[in-house]
Order: sequence, then structure tokens, then C-alpha cells
Amino acid sequence: MMRAAVLGSPIAHSRSPVLHRAAYAALGLDWIYDAVDVSQAQLPDFLASCGSDWVGLSLTMPLKSAVLPHLFQISETAQVVRAANTVIFSPRGLMGDNTDVPGMVRALREVSPELEADSATIIGGGATARSALAALARIGVTSVEVVVRRAGAVEELRDVANSLSMNLTEISMDSELAGALAAPIVISTVPGGAADGLVPFVPANGGVLLDVAYSPWPTTFAASWNGPIAGGLDLLLWQAVGQVELMTGMEAPVAQMRAALGS
Repeated sequence: MMRAAVLGSPIAHSRSPVLHRAAYAALGLDWIYDAVDVSQAQLPDFLASCGSDWVGLSLTMPLKSAVLPHLFQISETAQVVRAANTVIFSPRGLMGDNTDVPGMVRALREVSPELEADSATIIGGGATARSALAALARIGVTSVEVVVRRAGAVEELRDVANSLSMNLTEISMDSELAGALAAPIVISTVPGGAADGLVPFVPANGGVLLDVAYSPWPTTFAASWNGPIAGGLDLLLWQAVGQVELMTGMEAPVAQMRAALGS
């Protein structure tokens, strides 16, 4: 019996098992998918313990970055954002990919199919913001304003932006943000509640919002938005769709996965 799992610490809250198990059932695969509590320090030993029955892993932060030195092959997307949320076991070694990036694109385009823009705003400057940059580049965005609380946080994103030929502008979360939130695309990469202070700046007619938080949902920020909205569960679904297809080599059963997630 083949095995896969999502790794992290803590990990009991993860919805990934629900998604992957629903996919396996629909595809007729008698596979196991578990949530396994693995810390960054424990990751090397866990990888070494996986036998020939393992097909793939889903990873949460900080394991998405910590796994990179252990990979035989890394996709271009994972290299650019310096994070792999997916590991595939192959005869040659561990292969890393990042389905968060195409997952963000699919989540945005599901609520706005004809979405095109050359500018956007990202709220937050952490690891998820790196994936957001790569997703926006796929849509055609070349100029991004990044709203951060800590001065200089955008510097951590500049290497990614430069590799994608994107221009970045840093904006303090304590400044006037009406202009930034009026962008055609806004992606909030901060935890639920962290963007509540931006509510007074939400435009009357907003563009497309992707708020990656999903518990609780909607966030106060998302509830105040006046425009198309994709949430964290949408992203969770679409990044899992990519993982299922990488791990199984089969087309993911999106309808069954969505039903299992309850979205």
C-alpha cells in the first residue's frame, strides 16, 4: 500500500488529509495519507526513514524551505520562491515542487476568469508573499506594492522580485493605504486578524482579493471587501489538486475534493 502525508509541527489542524483521501477514493487508489508531526530538526531523520512505499509529502512552513537541501531535483518555481510545499519520491531521489504558486493563480482566476493586471498589492512580507509574487508574475503583473509592518521587510522579497523582473515598493501598514488597496489584485498573506486595521481603507469598488487565511473565515478584512474574493480554503483546494496530480500522475477529482472540504 502506497503512502503519503502532510508534515508540520503542529499539524493536527491540517485539512490536507481530507482533501487527499477524497481524491484517492475517487481515483480508486487504496493509498494512505496521514498528518505527521515533524519539526524542522526532525525532518532529515524522517526523510531518511521513508521506504519504497512512500510516494509524496505535503509540507508546511518552515519545512518548505528546510527541505530544499535534501532534494535531488527542484522545480524552477520552487527555486524562485525558495520553498517546496510538495516532495515526490522517485528512484533517483527526492523531487521538490511548489503548487502554492499555481494554486494562487487558479484561486484568483476561479473568481475572476478574465483576470489580467500589470499592478497588484501584497499584504505581508513573509514566505507566502514570495509565492504570491510568483503567482502574480504568471498573471502578468510587473509592479507590486508590498504592505508590511516591519520596516525593511520587503528586502527579503527583492531577490524573488528581481528574478521575476518585477518592481517592488514598500508601504508601511501604518500609512495611508487607500491607494494600495485600490489595486486590481490584492493578496493578503498574513494570518487571520492581522489585516483588520486595513478595513478603513477598503475601496468602495475593489478589485480581486485573495485572503490566504481560512480559520476563522471570513476574516474581518475579507468580510469588508467590495469585490470578488478567494479565500484560504480555495487556495488549499487548488494547491492540493496540484499535489494529487504530481503524486498520482492522474487528473485530480476537483469536485469530490471540494465536496470533502465543504467549500
